[in-house]
Amino acid sequence: MTRTNIDIDDHACEVVMRRFHLTSKRDAVNFALRNLAQEALDLKAARGLRGSGWDADLDELRSDRVQ
Repeated sequence: MTRTNIDIDDHACEVVMRRFHLTSKRDAVNFALRNLAQEALDLKAARGLRGSGWDADLDELRSDRVQ
């Protein structure tokens, strides 16, 4: 884990801490991040990422596959 200084919404953090019985802001932020990271994207959300900066050659990536 790395240390990062961020400005967070104190009210939202307090709500998360109270709702999920967490004792620190660090725990609340990590809890929220882990929950968001594990959610699967629906098709609309996945399409919303289109043009998000991913740049690669799919043919090149697939070139080492056995056919």
